Amino acid sequence: MTLSQPKSKKRAISGWIVLNKPYDFTSTQAVGKVRWLLSAAKAGHAGTLDPLATGILPIALGEATKAVPQVQDGIKIYRFAIGWGRATTTDDTEGEVIATSDVRPDGAALEAVLPRFTGTIMQRPPAFSAIKVDGERAYDLARAGEKVELAARPIDIDGITLVEHGAEESVLEVTCGKGTYVRSLARDIAEALGTVGHVTRLHRAAVGPFTDADAVTIDQLEAAEAGEQRDALIKPVSAGLAGVPEIRLDAGQANAVGHGNAVLLTGSGAPVSLDECWVSFKGKVLATGAVQFGQFQPGRVFNL
Repeated sequence: MTLSQPKSKKRAISGWIVLNKPYDFTSTQAVGKVRWLLSAAKAGHAGTLDPLATGILPIALGEATKAVPQVQDGIKIYRFAIGWGRATTTDDTEGEVIATSDVRPDGAALEAVLPRFTGTIMQRPPAFSAIKVDGERAYDLARAGEKVELAARPIDIDGITLVEHGAEESVLEVTCGKGTYVRSLARDIAEALGTVGHVTRLHRAAVGPFTDADAVTIDQLEAAEAGEQRDALIKPVSAGLAGVPEIRLDAGQANAVGHGNAVLLTGSGAPVSLDECWVSFKGKVLATGAVQFGQFQPGRVFNL
């Protein structure tokens, strides 16, 4: 008779691991790995990265999962390379080549076309995307051989710059809002230059308040000793709300909000109206919500 190994006890820990996701790793795999390394009871991520992409994948632990929308909706920065002369089914290196061109744009022509891709523009998402079509994921339909034509939708691009130009590949950096597909951006830039192209490399350098400077790798997590050393790599829940207005409450207000009740904000600097904010007491996040007519209305209450 053999005895099974005891399962490791899951911990109710809260905070953020700002992961530099490795290449050829799905976002789900990355969350699972981090959750296992930290023995975390609950974990999720703030914005999927393609397996072939690297870079910032904010992983929320415990109560930080309640702040995922605020991080996910934040500004993002991507560095990416466009390979010229080949279009693929997936608009990246994973897909099959479906068109070729001998046209190779020069640097001046590329820079001249970039202003067309700034501001609010219409973008057609790639067929291989997680967007649902009649209840099915577009990439599942595309993999099954169905022709997927997704409607163009508005996206916001704050800026796009040329970092490095070469005859076969150019590197760009884009600062953009939620819902932007870099693979579509590369495809459309190539088409605007009279050629075809696809993303050959993609790195997410920032998501909301988190940047490359905050990131840790799976190797770093594995190298750190389990316990205090590994936990020291966890950022507080409040780190994910760094770009959102904070309101500090007194003990009475904090108690009311903790029970899900609205509170009247007092004092000369108290806001009358805010679409989005969070409240704290002694440095701890209590809730996210909004201010209406001078009252804080809790949306999500945190148990920290």
